Amino acid sequence: MITGLFVTVLNMSITAGYVAAAVIITRLFLRRAPKIFSYLLWSAVLVRLVFPVTFTSGFSMLRLFQPHSQSQAGAGVMEFVPADIGLQLRPAVDAGIGGISRLINSTFPEAAQTASVNPLQLILWTGSIIWMTGAAALFLYSVVSYVRLIVKLRTATLVRENIFESDQIAAPFVCGFIKPKIYIPIGMSRQELPYIVLHEQTHIRRLDYLIKPFAFLLLIIHWFNPLMWLSYALMSKDMEMSCDEAVVRKLGSGIKGSYSTSLLTLATGKRGVPAGSPLAFGEGNVKSRIKNILAYRQPSPWITAIVFVAVTVILAVCIVNPKPVASPEQLPYKGYSVEQLLKNRTPYVGAASKVGGLIGGLPVPEGLEPAGMELQTVAPPYGLTIKLDMHDSAGVTQNGAISGDAFYRNSIVLFSLIDNVDSITYSLADHTGQYDGAAYSLTFVRERVNELLGSDVRQYAGDEAGLHQLIDRIEGMLSADY
Repeated sequence: MITGLFVTVLNMSITAGYVAAAVIITRLFLRRAPKIFSYLLWSAVLVRLVFPVTFTSGFSMLRLFQPHSQSQAGAGVMEFVPADIGLQLRPAVDAGIGGISRLINSTFPEAAQTASVNPLQLILWTGSIIWMTGAAALFLYSVVSYVRLIVKLRTATLVRENIFESDQIAAPFVCGFIKPKIYIPIGMSRQELPYIVLHEQTHIRRLDYLIKPFAFLLLIIHWFNPLMWLSYALMSKDMEMSCDEAVVRKLGSGIKGSYSTSLLTLATGKRGVPAGSPLAFGEGNVKSRIKNILAYRQPSPWITAIVFVAVTVILAVCIVNPKPVASPEQLPYKGYSVEQLLKNRTPYVGAASKVGGLIGGLPVPEGLEPAGMELQTVAPPYGLTIKLDMHDSAGVTQNGAISGDAFYRNSIVLFSLIDNVDSITYSLADHTGQYDGAAYSLTFVRERVNELLGSDVRQYAGDEAGLHQLIDRIEGMLSADY
């Protein structure tokens, strides 16, 4: 379960990484536009980090990086790392960029046919533990930092409304989730107080005091992705700059000089918020903020409208997934669902979901119905028992007796597709009414199958053509005794 969750998070993080790269590039073209637009762009990354499934569209930006496995994963899912990668004979990811995919895949160990567990399963489990440990450590550190900040603010005194003054801080910020409060340092002049307070009130009005900690919570989950750390830093920067611009728009360009001086003065004081505390707002990127304040010019309405439309389009193409690549429907080949069989090929008989998928791709003799399976994986030789209910014996009898000819063809195909299974047993429960309740059992072993074919039967299951060749060869041997 933990590895499945880890793989899901990996896929979401890779998808968000591509979207984050697109947002970072787009920001370069919006340098002269109001920062509120750059800030809004980060919502696309946030959506990608929250929702593993989203809408599909033919206009998705992610079509450039669409993994081929998306057609199997289903609509609305970007599956760069297959959910069953730990059970694959030759594990492979599709990172959306050929060179990167080949580099990653070259490091994966192949499955050992004599082992009961794929080495990659152990690697995934270890990675999952490291991921959860890192996330837990970051979360604990953030909570401790926030508690320390709250303790530090207990001596703050009320100035008016939700504004408090404290001698324990050197810069103003917003703190709190339910009823956010503005904290300012002692000694701020009456001249600079209005625009500093307005800046923090803008944060509250836009719900930034909830957005920023939520974004950091997502960062904790995706802490292993360097692009997410960069995205969080740039989002915080855009958030602060857009608030600065809101203050200048409301109070006029005349405050640019004094506002910039106040930011510089506050930045030279002692640290106002404990390092690593993402849950409060404080000073940051002061040099960039001052340069942005001094250079800010309110754009004309028509330029704002153009930028708004452009940002909306960019958000749309980043949030939606590309439509799955349609794969042509394949008709059963002589009763066998070859596509399903190849999809569920597995090195381990212990992979119950894969083995069940294989059994579902086999033709069932007339008069029989599947009734479950049993796996013997405790120790070699490994075995598979396929249970069948018999309602009509005509399809499996010869000269009045149960014949193995009806089952050995399926057995050979299964031996080619399950690398470490040594024996396959068919258990038939009679429900024909003639011998109701009677049980029949037929067992086939890999060693005998390999002798019959003169080679290792697993060599045929590499691709569709090989499996077709095996099925044709078995059909030509139907008259031979097993």
